[in-house]
Amino acid sequence: MAIEPQENRARSIEVTAADLPLHCPMPSMLLWNAHPRVFLPIESAREVLCPYCGTKYILKGATGGGH
Repeated sequence: MAIEPQENRARSIEVTAADLPLHCPMPSMLLWNAHPRVFLPIESAREVLCPYCGTKYILKGATGGGH
């Protein structure tokens, strides 16, 4: 299954355990080099904001215990 690029304008993105470790920008973003890659600790709070672009990431589902 091909991943379609997302605009960086998305202000809220749902992610799953498959996206961990989470970083912004994500590879599926059109402007993946819009700012330096930053890893985001989402596992405990289940949501986090990117300090560079303000995108809100929301963790959905179980993390599988290893994350």
